[in-house]
Amino acid sequence: MGEAAADLISRARAGDGEAFRQLTEPYRRELHVHCYRMLGSFQDAEDVLQDTLLAAWQGFAGFEGRASLRTWLYRIATNRCLNARRSSGRRRAKEWDVPNVEPPEPTRLGEVVWLEPIPNTLLEGGIDAPLGPEARYEQTESVSLAFMTALQLLPPRQLAVLILRDVLGFHAGEVADMLDSSIESVKSALKRARAGLQHRRPTTDDREPPPASDSPAEDAIVAKFVHAWESADLDALVALLTDDVFMSMPPMPFEYQGRDVVARFCASIFRADRRFDLIPTRANGQPAFGAYLRAPDGISHGTGLYVLTLTGDRICAMTRFENSVLQSFGLPRSLPQLARRLGAL
Repeated sequence: MGEAAADLISRARAGDGEAFRQLTEPYRRELHVHCYRMLGSFQDAEDVLQDTLLAAWQGFAGFEGRASLRTWLYRIATNRCLNARRSSGRRRAKEWDVPNVEPPEPTRLGEVVWLEPIPNTLLEGGIDAPLGPEARYEQTESVSLAFMTALQLLPPRQLAVLILRDVLGFHAGEVADMLDSSIESVKSALKRARAGLQHRRPTTDDREPPPASDSPAEDAIVAKFVHAWESADLDALVALLTDDVFMSMPPMPFEYQGRDVVARFCASIFRADRRFDLIPTRANGQPAFGAYLRAPDGISHGTGLYVLTLTGDRICAMTRFENSVLQSFGLPRSLPQLARRLGAL
């Protein structure tokens, strides 16, 4: 530990809030992402991050430096997340509420209705933290919507162990200390978590990888999707979908699997004369769009956020979130007609 860091720690222990902020600020983004992985909800992660930093500030006099400050903060954050999962009721499924649209019968009803997207702008600095040698996943993969959904289906303690060990690469002994557990218990929980994750994650072995972010290949498929959706061109949209395309829309539990039923769902949207403007953004490392429903007065009102999962030059999953998430992405609640015209130029 350098002299500057030791001085900051000494000052923070004495109650210097600015010294504490300087010590913890470098870890804020990665702790936010950690809480998001644990909870699946961007809003809940923000709340628990604040709770974590408050608890760290209040308990800083007890930080003895036996573990690194980063490890100490992860211990607090992980246990605060586990407490949050135990004490709060999960977000309830929402009834279908799209006016004048009668959707087809869903393939199944999803369990992870509390899932929320995270803006890419908040991932910057949050997924490039140094990893331990035992990390098994690419950091971008470990915040993808498919991975996040599978994580949320694990029991909370198994979820914590898998994230700490396989996503972040902490040693088993460090994880045992964080969870006040034994190394044997950590190893057992990790084995069960890996099996559970393997069972719940969609098989992707036979899929082409997605095109690189912001590459010409990604731009091409995104442009085709925008044109098809904004012009309600069902044939053009269906041509972009894989045979096994998957569609979900938390907090509504409706899930659709397969091109035919997804096409019927999209047809039910287009048949209702609902026309949209899409504003590009990125969520969870994936292409995303704020969706704005055109009104007779020329103003487009935000109705939700679509996130695409790509494979090769096709779309293999579409996830629709509610308009309450738009603000987190810096997207407006509505678009005036002028903005629509400018966006089309």
